Amino acid sequence: MDYNNIKTFGELKKSAYQPRTIKEELRENLMLKIRKGETVFQGVHGYQDTVIPELERAILSKHNINLLGLRGQAKTRLARLMVDLLDEYIPYVTGSEINDDPYSPISRYAVELLGEKGDDTPISWLHRSERFAEKLATPDVTVADLIGDVDPIKAANLRLSYADDRVIHFGMIPRANRSIFVINELPDLQARIQVALFNILQEGDIQIRGFKLRLPLDVQFIFTANPEDYTNRGSIVTPLKDRIGSQILTHYPNSLAVARAITEQEASLEAGQKEQIYVPELAREILEQISFEARQSDYIDAKSGVSARMSITAFQNLLSTAELRMLKNGESSTAVRLSDFMGIVPAITGKVELVYEGEQEGAASVAMELIENAVKTLFVTLFPKVEKLEKENQQYPYDDIVSWFLGSDGINLPDELIDADYQLTIEQVEPLRALIQQYQPQTRSEDVYFLSEFVLWGLTLFNKLSKYRLDGQTQFQDNFQGYLNRNI
Repeated sequence: MDYNNIKTFGELKKSAYQPRTIKEELRENLMLKIRKGETVFQGVHGYQDTVIPELERAILSKHNINLLGLRGQAKTRLARLMVDLLDEYIPYVTGSEINDDPYSPISRYAVELLGEKGDDTPISWLHRSERFAEKLATPDVTVADLIGDVDPIKAANLRLSYADDRVIHFGMIPRANRSIFVINELPDLQARIQVALFNILQEGDIQIRGFKLRLPLDVQFIFTANPEDYTNRGSIVTPLKDRIGSQILTHYPNSLAVARAITEQEASLEAGQKEQIYVPELAREILEQISFEARQSDYIDAKSGVSARMSITAFQNLLSTAELRMLKNGESSTAVRLSDFMGIVPAITGKVELVYEGEQEGAASVAMELIENAVKTLFVTLFPKVEKLEKENQQYPYDDIVSWFLGSDGINLPDELIDADYQLTIEQVEPLRALIQQYQPQTRSEDVYFLSEFVLWGLTLFNKLSKYRLDGQTQFQDNFQGYLNRNI
């Protein structure tokens, strides 16, 4: 359809345009995409078999929707992606504050203009990108913000009495007529404000300062809520929940692969970081495993959740840590080291809510424990299990490494060590290379040093070696020497 050539209601009636409600648009356009085999919610990972089918069913049922889940579960992203299911353009009466459909005008302005001009009524076109409105529910939101209020300035300028409905200033919801309207964190909305939504959702009429207007608004409502809010700050009043057609539960990624895909998609990196800093595959997995460990940690409030944003910001910090070392050393490229994970601690501490025991431990200590638990969890998936009790005269996979440390002073890995010296230091522990060749023979050459440091960390976590941090460096020693150093 040539939207540029249709400028009046008469021209619109002669065209092939057929008016539809917004819920009909969403339903029919969704059906079309499904029949064509197109991806409906592009860029959303891990929901293909859970959330997305439920959301599609809700759209086909023409329901208002509540997305219920912890923070960082892509609730708002899902709502925004629904815009792609709208028609590219829809016609509305030019000058209408509430996007009046010329076939079914509801405002006094549009009704009077159509009555006066008929087929000559001017028509404008609204792009789907302009048919999305969003409001964060905060305690200071008022009925006037959402529904509307009497505007004394309009009354004075138009010389109208307050008994004339033309003095009304419409709020956000009427102005979102024929659009998607999202209220984020619905439980934070005061109960008396939630009550004001009853009629809009069910009957379609609104009440403003004594005016009872029959405005059958055409709005697709999407609400988001965090279950934590139900107990800590507020709740969704029962009659409002009853008017919401579908409540859909969101969730965190259930695999490292899905979590990695989200992080790599969302992390905004500089071109130089991508080109100059090599990130081993194992480093990416450790980074995501940290979030999985956090969601199971006794030190972290499970009700608050651990947002996917933690992995995203941690990944950015990880690359920045390696980049900072590269810049200080005057090198043109570098690779992420396991010791670089010290640099992601601020990204962790700012993203988790600690319970009382966690507060007693300290945020930084909890963050370090999460990093070490992630290493420990992945260690047993790559290398043989470390036996707690070893039998005499029996050979174990890590004996050569432990023996090497018994016959040496250990190794020091300063955080700012240049790449060449870092590699030489790792190479001193000759049994590491043999272990990796035996159990991880497919390891890429550029990943060997990271995996070697990973083995050392793992052996310290299983009490085969000792590790401690001092003055910006990580030191690995045998357990006896480490014991002496800690007690000097």
